[in-house]
Amino acid sequence: MFSFCKPVSSRKRFLPHRQLTNGYTFTLFDSASSVPVDEWNLPTHSRSIFLDPAFLTIIEKCEHTRLQCRYVIVYHKGSPCGIIYFQVVDFNAGLFGNLLSRQVESIRTRRLNLFERYLDANRNEVLLRLFTCGNNLVSGDHGFCFDKRVSREHANEILLAITDVVAREEKLRGTIAATLLKDFYKPLVPEKLFTDENYSRFSVEPNMVVEIPATASSLDEYIALFSKKYRNRSRSILRSLQALDRRDLSGRELHDLEPAIYKLYLAVFEKAKFRLMQLPHDYFSGVKNAFPGRFFIKGYFDGEELVAFSSCFVMPDGSLEAHYIGFDYVANERFELYQNILLDMISEGIRHKRNRVNLGRTAAEIKTTVGSKPRDLYCYIKPQNAISRLIQKPFISFLQPSPWTARNPFREEMPAESGNRNH
Repeated sequence: MFSFCKPVSSRKRFLPHRQLTNGYTFTLFDSASSVPVDEWNLPTHSRSIFLDPAFLTIIEKCEHTRLQCRYVIVYHKGSPCGIIYFQVVDFNAGLFGNLLSRQVESIRTRRLNLFERYLDANRNEVLLRLFTCGNNLVSGDHGFCFDKRVSREHANEILLAITDVVAREEKLRGTIAATLLKDFYKPLVPEKLFTDENYSRFSVEPNMVVEIPATASSLDEYIALFSKKYRNRSRSILRSLQALDRRDLSGRELHDLEPAIYKLYLAVFEKAKFRLMQLPHDYFSGVKNAFPGRFFIKGYFDGEELVAFSSCFVMPDGSLEAHYIGFDYVANERFELYQNILLDMISEGIRHKRNRVNLGRTAAEIKTTVGSKPRDLYCYIKPQNAISRLIQKPFISFLQPSPWTARNPFREEMPAESGNRNH
């Protein structure tokens, strides 16, 4: 395991080039605006929008959650070789009261009953401060990046060492109850490195991914690959939306419609399984202004009324990333809005010549009906006080995927020539 400097207090934490070992140093920052952008972008080669300082600046504006962000640049012999992004988020007691009431009916004990009475009496008080490597607002591995000079194993050693020291320094300002490393497509190696540091690995809902064959140059051609049952069903879904006006929203339209968009976003957010962080009110216009050629948002109008929206990123790696959506649930029943949004995402992927469309987590079974397949995601958690140890098992159980049945809409397996699109 990497050995390096001890935790320090006050502003000394933010002094440049704190010593690690073997020629490595690191610098900690407490805001995206204070991060030297050229140095931050060097290890990522600007490959990740979700690690872009412009995007992370918008995240800092979350107003419904007590959120603090920390940024680390790792140097080797003075040259940036890696970055790490942390979020410090406060959970209130009410959130865990709801979680426990669903998960622990079968394991009630005197100790747990006392704990639940504490939750009921302190629903609006901070119960757990979660220290996350990654972004709690987006799915996927967006917590750290090292360049090719650093081996995967060596990078993981540095990650754990810096996570440990920064988390302990945060404790000087407030109690960290658990550390979370989130959303990896493969288990981190070597596993012993993490078990020795008391991390537990667990699975969360998979990311649902559509691989787009190079032979499909339109949504119609993509749907033509489906079996008759799913082909007819998809065409019926598309017909149900013919009465609506669909269009990409300009920056000006987005600004004018933002209150309506946010209301539709909240309608979906309030039904989410786990509501940790709520977006800032001006999130969508902020992202559009920061990434005008990468971020797209589509409005669905019934006459003059906005009844749904979808948003997506055209990513530098050749994929299209489905982002937040919102819709009116009454209109959803009438127009099959959710299924149409999924098909529109695939259409957008084809239009932008993407190799794949990441549809995100949740509603896995419905997403398989349009051709997506699951990619497993793994997280690591380390409890650091009595409360987090008590709730770790029900917390992990709550986050793990529910049983679902995969559907295969295709007549046969997808053509092998996917992945040959121009970027």
